[in-house]
Amino acid sequence: MSLKSIDELPMVTFADLSETGESPYSYVSRYRDMAPLARMPFGVIGWRHRHIERAMSEHTRQMETELKMMQGITSGPIYTFNERAMLFLNGDAHMRRRQPISRTFAFKLMDAMRGESARLTRELVAAHKGKGPFDFVSEIAAQIPARIIASILGVPQADLPIFLRWVDDTAAALGFIDAARRETIEASMTAFDAYVAGLVEERRRAPKEDFLTAFTKAIGEDEALDDIDLRTQVMGLILAGSDTTRNSLCMTLTALWEHPEQWRALCADPDGLKKAAVDEGLRYEPVISGLPRFVTKDLEVDGWLIPAGTLFSASLIGALRDPDVYADPDSFNIFRTDHPRWHPVFGAGAHRCAGEALARAELEETIAVIAREAPNARLAGPRPRLQPGAIRKVDQMVVDLG
Repeated sequence: MSLKSIDELPMVTFADLSETGESPYSYVSRYRDMAPLARMPFGVIGWRHRHIERAMSEHTRQMETELKMMQGITSGPIYTFNERAMLFLNGDAHMRRRQPISRTFAFKLMDAMRGESARLTRELVAAHKGKGPFDFVSEIAAQIPARIIASILGVPQADLPIFLRWVDDTAAALGFIDAARRETIEASMTAFDAYVAGLVEERRRAPKEDFLTAFTKAIGEDEALDDIDLRTQVMGLILAGSDTTRNSLCMTLTALWEHPEQWRALCADPDGLKKAAVDEGLRYEPVISGLPRFVTKDLEVDGWLIPAGTLFSASLIGALRDPDVYADPDSFNIFRTDHPRWHPVFGAGAHRCAGEALARAELEETIAVIAREAPNARLAGPRPRLQPGAIRKVDQMVVDLG
C-alpha cells in the first residue's frame, strides 16, 4: 500500500481563531472531520488520541532546540534553557538529569504533600470567604502550587511575588516566542537563573536535609553535568510545579461551577469524587496544548507518510475530545468511566511528567477543600479563557467564595 504525502493535508495555523472567536475545540473538530492529520507551518499535527502513541514511538524523539532555531534563537537564556532542560533532552542526557528528580518526586513522597495542600487551601479560603469577589488566579490558584514548590526547594515565602513573575516569563520561553516580548523574557530568565544560583550556593555553604541539597550533590557527582545543568533543572521544576497546576485548577473549578449538579455532588462527597473531578477537568480543558516530537525515521500515521526530520505533534486539544475514545466528548462529566489508565495530559514514556503526583495532590486537595469549606463559591466575572500557547494560560478569573 502506497502512503499518502503530507503535502495533500489541509493547512492550519490557529491564527484565525483570534479573528473569528471560534473555540479551539470546535476548530479542531472541524479539521478532524476533514482528515486525521493537518499541516502546520512547522510540521504536522495529529488530532486523534491514537496519535499520542504514534508521536511517542521509537521513530521519534523529544524536540530539542529545533523550534528555537526555527525562530532564529541560537543563543541567550531562552536557547540555553531549551538546550539544557531535561524536558528537551533525550537518551542518556535526559536520564542523567531526571533520575535524581524522580527519586525525590516519587508518588509516595509527593502524596505526603496532600496535607500541606489542604492546610494551605483552608488558610487561603478563610482569608477570602465572605469578603466578596477577588482575583482567584493570583490570590489562590497561583499561591498554592508556588508556595508548595517553594517549600520543597527552600525558596523564602517573601520572594514569591517576583518568583511568580519569573515563572510566567519562563513559561513563555517554551513555545513560540513573541518577538516583542523576547527582551523581557530573557531579562526575567537571567534574573531567575541568578536567584537559583544563590539558592544552590547557600546549600553548598550550609547543607540541609532537603531536596535542593540532595539534588545539588547528585548533579555535582556527575562529571558530565555542570552548574548550568543544575540551575536549569531547578528552574524547570519551579516552572512545572507552578504554571500548569494554577491554570488547571482554574479551569476545572470553572467547569464544575458551570455544571451545578456535578458541583453539588462533589460538595456532598469531596474525598470520594475529587480524583474523578480532576481527571475530567484535565481532559475537558487541557492546559498543555500538545506533545511535539521530532521524527527521526519515516513514520506512517493513518496511511500518511511523515518524513524523517518533520516536527510531528499530537494535539491534546483534539486527542482528549476524541469521540473514538470518549463518549460525548464535548460534555463535562465527572462520572465518566472511559478515561484511559494513564492520563495523556501528563505525557508518556520516558518524558512523562515527573511532577504528576505533586500536581494531583495539589489539585485534588484544593478542589476538595473548596467544595467542603465554600460550597456556595461561584464565578463573579466573565468565564475564564485559556490563551493560545504551549502552556495555555488563564486570562482572568474573579470568584466569590460566598
